[in-house]
Amino acid sequence: MKGLYNALLVSFDENGNIDEKGTREIIRYNIDVMKMDGIYVGGSTGEAFMMSTDMKKEVFRIAMDEAKGAVTLMAQVGSINLYEAVELGKYATELGYKCLSAVTPFYYKFDFEEIKNYYETIVRETGNNMVIYSIPFLTGVNMSLAQFGELFANPKIIGVKFTAGDFYLLERVRKAYPETLIFAGFDEMLLPAVALGVDGAIGSTYNVTGKIAREVYDLAKACRIPEALKKQGELNDVIEALLSNGLYQSIKEILKTKGVNAGYCRLPMKKINAEKVARAQEIGKQYL
Repeated sequence: MKGLYNALLVSFDENGNIDEKGTREIIRYNIDVMKMDGIYVGGSTGEAFMMSTDMKKEVFRIAMDEAKGAVTLMAQVGSINLYEAVELGKYATELGYKCLSAVTPFYYKFDFEEIKNYYETIVRETGNNMVIYSIPFLTGVNMSLAQFGELFANPKIIGVKFTAGDFYLLERVRKAYPETLIFAGFDEMLLPAVALGVDGAIGSTYNVTGKIAREVYDLAKACRIPEALKKQGELNDVIEALLSNGLYQSIKEILKTKGVNAGYCRLPMKKINAEKVARAQEIGKQYL
C-alpha cells in the first residue's frame, strides 16, 4: 500500500451530476500518465462532502471498475453521520476495496472517546482495514501521540493520512509506531515528510503534478536532498499558482488541456470565469 496516491477528482456536469465517462478519464490519466501507485477515492478533493450517499457509492463503483486492480484503491467513507460511514464502508468492502479511510468526525466538538468509538464502529461493522484521515485545519480535531496510539492498538486501524503541519508530532508518531502506515497529506511538504519516514503521500495536485511529485519522492528516498529540494520548489511553484487561481477548478481546467474531460466543480463551489480558465491553461503550459 505504500507510495504515491492521487486524491481523486470527480467530473461533474454543469448541473452537478456525476459524469461517469469524465471520471473514468481522470482515473485512467492518473494510472497511465501520472503513474500513481494508488488512488484515494471519496475524499475532499472528490467533493465527497457535497454529495449524497448514493453519489458517493457511484464514485466508488466507477473507480473500482475502471482501475481493475492496476493500482491500490482506498475508499474514504468518513462522515459526520456514522451510520452513513458504516453504510459506505460496507458497500466499498463488498466492491473489493481492501482498505477504508475516514476523516475524523467534525463540526461538533466530539471528545476523544466519541472519535475512538466512531473508528472502532466502522472497522467492526465492515471488517475492513482503516487509515485515519487527520486534517485538523479543516476539522478542528487535533489528536495527541497517546490518542493515535489508542487508535493504532486496534489491529484493523493500520495507518493515518497525516494532513497537518505539526512535523514534530509526525516524527513522534513515526518513531513510536514504525510498523504503522503514514501517508503525507500536504503536497507542498512532501520532501520533509519523506525525510521523516512516511510510507507514501496522498495529494490533490498529483492529478496533474504526479510526475514532479514522483521525482521529489524518489530523490528524497535516495537521500539526494539538494536535488529533491529543487524539485520540491518546482512542485510548490505549481501549487502556489493553483491555489491563487482556485485549486480544484484549475486542476480540472488543466486536465481538459490534456484531453481529459474533468468537468466542473459542484455547488456551492463556483464556476471560474474565462480569465481564470485562461490562467489555469497558462499554468499547465508553463509548469506541466
